[in-house]
Amino acid sequence: MGTIVARKRKDNTTAFMAKIILKRDGFIVHRESKTFERKQAAAAWIAKREEELSKPGALDRAKKSGKTLGDAVRTYLSESEKEIGTTKKQVLDWVLTNEISQLRCEDIRSQDIVDLARELLDGRKPQTVSNYLSHLSSIFSIARPAWGFDLDYQAMLDAQKVAKKLGYIKNSDERDRRPTLEELDTIMAYYVDRRKQYPDACPMHLLVPFAIFSTRRAGEVLTIKWDDFDEAGKRVLVRDMKNPGEKIGNDVWCDLPDEAVRLIKAAPRIAPEIFPYSRKTISTLFPRHCRIWGIDDLHFHDFRHDGISRLFEMGMNIPHAAAVSGHRSWSSLKRYTHIRQTGDKYAGWKWLDIVSPQPKG
Repeated sequence: MGTIVARKRKDNTTAFMAKIILKRDGFIVHRESKTFERKQAAAAWIAKREEELSKPGALDRAKKSGKTLGDAVRTYLSESEKEIGTTKKQVLDWVLTNEISQLRCEDIRSQDIVDLARELLDGRKPQTVSNYLSHLSSIFSIARPAWGFDLDYQAMLDAQKVAKKLGYIKNSDERDRRPTLEELDTIMAYYVDRRKQYPDACPMHLLVPFAIFSTRRAGEVLTIKWDDFDEAGKRVLVRDMKNPGEKIGNDVWCDLPDEAVRLIKAAPRIAPEIFPYSRKTISTLFPRHCRIWGIDDLHFHDFRHDGISRLFEMGMNIPHAAAVSGHRSWSSLKRYTHIRQTGDKYAGWKWLDIVSPQPKG
């Protein structure tokens, strides 16, 4: 018996999902679905498919329907209710342009996925290839139970294991780069001077120290709203915090050190966001400026690492540091526990008083 389910899209239009589920002796023997723009088209498809499936041998043929990996990817993109992250969407769009997307689901073996990893290595690092397979793996893990696509999840797991042994994929390297105080003098002097010349420009003179003291990622810094700032509780709600397996909808309250609170209060209130600028602004400006300054191998994300290291240098334990950084798994912070208490690197740091002066009296 076919059913039609109306679903609201993110752009407020309505899509109609037609579902067919066939049972024999109380067990499901076949299911399939397809999404349409019009309810009438969905009803017509159900009627046509039910008639086709009622014919002798139709169910056996349906099990080998010729559906491809590309069909599975497109179904995932259209059916997922959870918002799909930008990087994952880009990866899946790329998969749709690759020859592997044309292979029938039931024909894809681990060798095909290993071949894909080898192809991806052309111009990409093993860490990037690992991310590609990880995003594709999410399709393999749910395609069969969710929509009946005959993708072998074990083939994906086997391929990832082989690709790792062959060096095609690897985990991201842990960076230990931290800015020196001398480098920060160069950075802050430039941004403070630039702010005086261009008052409406992106306030990098605030963003850099806030990234350090709050331990926030660039994308998180730029999405925090004034309504997310709890000044009395010295905390901020970080929306869609990066977390393995769950990025969208992962909202976490994080504690704010006093320095981070000062920097927020120094920001002009001109929009719902505290820092209403695009991530592209940071990703474009900061590397360009580092080249001008002659500062090598410093990423904006290194400020987060510096800020977390500072917490441990000040004697914080893992639970307290995690309350600031937002780490859900404390194991991620074990790399910092070797740091011996050395005091506060930023004690008496002049630039904090320059960009966020304390009120007199």
